[in-house]
Amino acid sequence: QVQLVESGGGLVQTGDSLRLSCAASGITTSRHSMGWFRQTLGKEREFVGGISAGVGKTTYAGSAKDRFTVSRDNAKNTVYLQMNSLKPEDTAAYYCAAGPRWRDRYSISGYDYWGQGTQVTVSS
Repeated sequence: QVQLVESGGGLVQTGDSLRLSCAASGITTSRHSMGWFRQTLGKEREFVGGISAGVGKTTYAGSAKDRFTVSRDNAKNTVYLQMNSLKPEDTAAYYCAAGPRWRDRYSISGYDYWGQGTQVTVSS
């Protein structure tokens, strides 16, 4: 049984940092394309960043570039999303996901497994 469990969300102020974690069981994160998405009420879930299987190439949405970093700890089978210089518009539920193909990384349909999400709220 595959489980992805996110943690690390919370309420922070503008300019603060947070690190989200995604602990996996039932799969090996280094063998999957791992993505971070976020969703606010009434909006579609959107891609934030991802890390490839193997060598760990990373890619980011424009809103996250230069502020967010995706990384992976193979020993812990955990993927992280480091978020710096947070803004109120970053407020959302954040989800991690695992999929088989790096080329499908930007699309929700490219992922087979999803976590339950963790809420990030950035106050102004």
